[in-house]
Amino acid sequence: MDIWTAAAEEGGSHPDIEPYPLGGDRPSPAMLVLPGGGYRRHAAHEGEPVARWLNAIGVAAFVLRYRVAPHRFPAPLHDAARAIRQIRHHQDRWSIDPTRVGVLGFSAGGHLAGLLATETGPLHRGTPDEIDLLDPRPDVAILCYPVATLVGPAAHADSVANLLGGPASYEQCAALSIDARVSPSTPPTFLWHTADDETVPAANALLVAGALARHNVPYELHIYPHGKHGLGLAEDDAAVGAWTASCARFLRDRGL
Repeated sequence: MDIWTAAAEEGGSHPDIEPYPLGGDRPSPAMLVLPGGGYRRHAAHEGEPVARWLNAIGVAAFVLRYRVAPHRFPAPLHDAARAIRQIRHHQDRWSIDPTRVGVLGFSAGGHLAGLLATETGPLHRGTPDEIDLLDPRPDVAILCYPVATLVGPAAHADSVANLLGGPASYEQCAALSIDARVSPSTPPTFLWHTADDETVPAANALLVAGALARHNVPYELHIYPHGKHGLGLAEDDAAVGAWTASCARFLRDRGL
């Protein structure tokens, strides 16, 4: 499903959202799924399989193929915001409860999910339509081995380069670091990472958790001792794969 209207086209490029609704008459919670890929591609194993898992625990899912390089910030954030608005706008079509819409992202998709969860502006693109008047902020955030900081030794250089293009200032990178954007209005957040992730250090998740704690935002953090980057559902790793059960409990405790 193309999430833009004809009047809202940007440069002839279109993100796309794949719905995985539950069906039935009772409105269900929903989750926008943002696969990782370093803002260069979309990792397939962090898309449909995750949506199917969410369906299995009673959550409708929507996998977003947001714009990546050569597109730059704020294009991916506009895409994610538009997707949340589309889910809420089409609540009757998909039998969605618009007050229970979350975002779940992996790696660079975790960064995008964090940007959306910590955004305070209207996130309008050009001339807003009626869908753009809806709230783009999620009610809960799930960040899986997220790229969080864009500064310092824990930053993922490829994600920074693909998101921002050429050399970016310290100020710009700091302003797009999730830990610096957390506020008391940030929704409850679930995070997990592996301690020996050599691609995106676990310090990223720890920085976000620290910021959430400082602002008294409910959160749950899991750091697993071992596991390579990009495990997704981690179905072949009994220890790390436990994150899905922990996440399901986190969502149930919050009515999702």
